[in-house]
Amino acid sequence: MARDDHTPELTPDLILHAYARGIFPMAESAEDDGLFWLDPDIRGVIPLDGFHISRSLRKTILSEPYQIKVDTDFAGVIEGCADRAETWINGPIFGIYMDLFRAGHAHSVEVWDGPDLVGGVYGVTLKAAFFGESMFSRRRDASKIALAYLVSRLNAGGFKLLDTQFLTPHLASLGGVEISRASYQQALQDALSAEANFLRQPLTVSGRQVCT
Repeated sequence: MARDDHTPELTPDLILHAYARGIFPMAESAEDDGLFWLDPDIRGVIPLDGFHISRSLRKTILSEPYQIKVDTDFAGVIEGCADRAETWINGPIFGIYMDLFRAGHAHSVEVWDGPDLVGGVYGVTLKAAFFGESMFSRRRDASKIALAYLVSRLNAGGFKLLDTQFLTPHLASLGGVEISRASYQQALQDALSAEANFLRQPLTVSGRQVCT
């Protein structure tokens, strides 16, 4: 895995340029203000036609236990993702993704239980690529539900790539796979040559009607 610890001044344009090259930033911990850049040999992605919804997850989605919102509490989603014993989300990471959100290049899909934010996922959009950064859950299946709504939205909006950076067992159970850097670069270039619209809402998610 290639790693570069040189950190120029972070700007939204710099981050987007890095993503367009297949590179993304991380931090060692929340307490460390430094950043490093990663270009993994093996990349995690979720094929947008291969997302796996289990029978139990489908049943949960159809039962409509939560409200799904988009971009109403982006900061809260990042905070939820960082609220764990070990996190790579530090102050500079939080700040630059807030800047990207304000510029319209970062988005969150949120799961609400009444007034409580109980799960979500956030990431960066560039052309027809969505770079998933992190997700969290405070209720059973909340992060899976957020991801299901994200995948449906990406398909509705014409996206071609859902980059998860790395593949965890959790993501693998949902259809995530690993591909080589060369395969990733080809998929990335294909996505960057197309246009997509994150704000186009899907009509249904796993059979559940989505209000428009």
